[in-house]
Amino acid sequence: MRKISIICVGRLKEQFLRNACAEYAKRLGGFCKLTVTEVLEERLTDNPSPSQIKAAVSAEGRRILTKIDGKTTCIALCIEGNAMNSSEFAHYIENMSVRGRPDMTLIIGGSWGLSDEVKAAAESRLSLSKMTFPHQLTRVILLEQLYRAYQIISGGRYHK
Repeated sequence: MRKISIICVGRLKEQFLRNACAEYAKRLGGFCKLTVTEVLEERLTDNPSPSQIKAAVSAEGRRILTKIDGKTTCIALCIEGNAMNSSEFAHYIENMSVRGRPDMTLIIGGSWGLSDEVKAAAESRLSLSKMTFPHQLTRVILLEQLYRAYQIISGGRYHK
């Protein structure tokens, strides 16, 4: 069974987000072995300076890099990544097996994004939208899109 790992910065604070993630994780169980790894989010003041932000993103990036398994296809979620519709994303996932590396690691940064080092370590970059989402909501959106992709691949009725 394909392994999908999500590495993300921070914990889900709201119960409704935890419930949504748990629901999609349960649904994905029939398609893949899913693991979610949370790394510590740096705490910043209410009005951080650019150097404080850069230091925080760098510290989070170092934590992320220690969690990446070099045997998987690593995908960084960032605004400058490639945007795909749901069918294109499903096709991308389906073709990973053909490329010989079906397992994947998807990385979600914190509220200030991902470090350049993490982006450089990723084989590809994915944008979920041109819009900006809170990183905690991004986790829910990503899990839903993974589930939708597997429904498309398997010919399920979820995707209309």
